[in-house]
Amino acid sequence: MRVALVAMETSHHRDSEGNERFQRLADGLADAGHEVTVFCSQWWEGEGEVFKPEDIRYHAVTLSDSVGSFCLRLPILLARYGPDVIHARPSPPQQVIAASVGGTLARSPLAVEWFGDEGLGDSRMTRAVAREPQLVITPSEMVRTTVREYGADDESTRIIPESIDFSLVESVDPAEEVDVVYAHPLDESANIESLFLGLAELRDRDWSATIIGDGPQRESYERQASDLRIDDRVSFVGACDRERRLELYRGAHAFVQTAYREYFPTELLWALASGCVGLVEYQAQSSAHELIENYPRSFRVTNPQQLADAIVDAGDYEHLTVDDTWQSYDHDVVLGRYLDTYEELVSDFGFL
Repeated sequence: MRVALVAMETSHHRDSEGNERFQRLADGLADAGHEVTVFCSQWWEGEGEVFKPEDIRYHAVTLSDSVGSFCLRLPILLARYGPDVIHARPSPPQQVIAASVGGTLARSPLAVEWFGDEGLGDSRMTRAVAREPQLVITPSEMVRTTVREYGADDESTRIIPESIDFSLVESVDPAEEVDVVYAHPLDESANIESLFLGLAELRDRDWSATIIGDGPQRESYERQASDLRIDDRVSFVGACDRERRLELYRGAHAFVQTAYREYFPTELLWALASGCVGLVEYQAQSSAHELIENYPRSFRVTNPQQLADAIVDAGDYEHLTVDDTWQSYDHDVVLGRYLDTYEELVSDFGFL
């Protein structure tokens, strides 16, 4: 299949969860033998308009960050490329309209990958982006609801979750056992306060906790642990690479999710696959509760006291270091869902 990915800003320009997800999709499609061209603004050195470092072809629509120039050139380039499917990011929103024009010229259906972190407000242009494509793909029901509020209907939206490398989970050795592990950038949305308050309720019990992550609020959270007199049982281990995180998850009994904002709870998914019991505090701007809705080894709570109770109750579950339940979220399985979606788009809209 020939796939055109449209993203004026890629993960090579700015590191964000949505950009990384789109890049991972490009890598997966190329590894599976599909022809992939990313239409973007130039991020590589040199004067060549086309750059192909490995299996992915990058086509510089513009050399600068001019949205107007990008959108002016994009439709003709897409028409010349003649993709089976066009798949675009929603930001900047003007590129979706330009990609739609290109799709009309190329007789190709258009999908939009809407992760949630694009920073689009409720504007006329945002609503146009939600209604313009044949399909909007989101990582969670929470983000899908937002897109529908902007004007997309049920039939033109679909959830495809984030994915993990399940074989990598199985390949690492578990770290030393701890009762609770937490992972999130230590920023203003981390909300470790809820976890610490819950743990403080259990001072008379024997427990240990590991905090994975780094960021501007780390010193503040370390100070909170000290003020609550639980710092002797809480270890801050920094950001950690993926392998180290998996070692810690496989050694932990429960993973606690309290962050205020999660478009998709990727670290929770990795931890559940690593055998952790899932403890999720409900937050209005987090989709974490969706992931464990029908999962028996989990608890959903709304306050620190309930979280403390859930930490105790989690001890009734057997300690696992892997859970095959989550194999359905493996990279290859989720990539298959994208390919099925592309084939349905082509079939339903009769472009080929």
